[in-house]
Amino acid sequence: MVGYHYISKRKMRRKWVKNWLARRDLFGHMPLLKELNENEPNDLKNYLRMSKPDFDRLLDLLRPHITKQDTVMRQAIPAEERLIATLRFLATGRSYEDLKFSTGISAQTLGSIIPETCKAIYEILQDTYMKVPQTSKDWKEVANGFKDRWQMINCGGCIDGKHIRICQPARSGALYYNYKNFYSIVLMAIVNHNCEFIYVDVGIQGRISDGGVIQATTFYRRLQNETLNLPKPTDCEEDLNFVFIGDEAFSLEEHVLKPFPQKSLNYERRIYNYRLSRARNVVENAFGLIASRFRILQTSINVNPNDTKYIVLEICTLHNFLIKHNSSYVKPTSENSETQDIEDIDVSGRLFPLQNFINARNSSAAAKINRNKYLEYFNGVRKVVWQDDMIKKGKS
Repeated sequence: MVGYHYISKRKMRRKWVKNWLARRDLFGHMPLLKELNENEPNDLKNYLRMSKPDFDRLLDLLRPHITKQDTVMRQAIPAEERLIATLRFLATGRSYEDLKFSTGISAQTLGSIIPETCKAIYEILQDTYMKVPQTSKDWKEVANGFKDRWQMINCGGCIDGKHIRICQPARSGALYYNYKNFYSIVLMAIVNHNCEFIYVDVGIQGRISDGGVIQATTFYRRLQNETLNLPKPTDCEEDLNFVFIGDEAFSLEEHVLKPFPQKSLNYERRIYNYRLSRARNVVENAFGLIASRFRILQTSINVNPNDTKYIVLEICTLHNFLIKHNSSYVKPTSENSETQDIEDIDVSGRLFPLQNFINARNSSAAAKINRNKYLEYFNGVRKVVWQDDMIKKGKS
């Protein structure tokens, strides 16, 4: 009994927080950031994954929503440190246990701070920086961007989906196990002419890896129900359908264009495929940008699926935020040179594509007629002067 009482007494005397964590101002990363801010702005930008003005702008938006009150027991972690810890988590993909040594914040506390901050960033930024077009006029503005920059008319955006690697959630069985033999959730997105996300759906289990992914989204349901308020053909150029551009993983539909299969290409179809591919590079580049900027997307994310969902949503909105405010975030391209394509950003080994299951034989006659009209358009009245040279170089 004496021994048990002694052990119990020792347990009661455990510290609320370790000494070095209590001295976060000395052992955390804030002294380093102060030095970088004063003397090494480029290193600070690399550390935060954004410039100091962008960080300050973001912090001002977030501060009222993530600031906590001090208690009698301890001081609250300031909003600035909460945001920095979250940005480092996204930038490195390090575990909470590992991140505690640079932040001076315990792993348990980071496990609360980071998901909360990610959710706050998404909810605060989404209405301004990632709003789905609501009216026909809004969609036409998107289409004008594609026409001016990529010579693609009547386009509301480019659709793609990627698998986000995760650790197997508890008691999930094979629910998240995908065709690439790892666990994932799916990021489905629509991107505009400027590599900005205008629609994002995250969280579908990785085992659903074909066209069924897009069919499970609210966007697809609204597309089928005709509640997206898309421009009518009579309001579109050449009286063609207003369209979105997908790849081989998607079904050909009246409002979704996809390439012709490689085995059935003639010259005109190669031109058509090239013109679609040229516009569609924006979505691949958007995925490439977020994967290279936020390295957590190159790891197996080890948090629960709901927190993972908000991490990915936050990354997409933050990506748009940085495009709007930071001219150097997206590398400039020679967009004014008509022979120039947007630079491809390699996403191999980072974000994995959806599986190609959909066959054009399943498409409606109206969808095939619409694609043939665009084929005629690209080879006829809206033929661009450089497209033949691009086909000779192997583009299609």
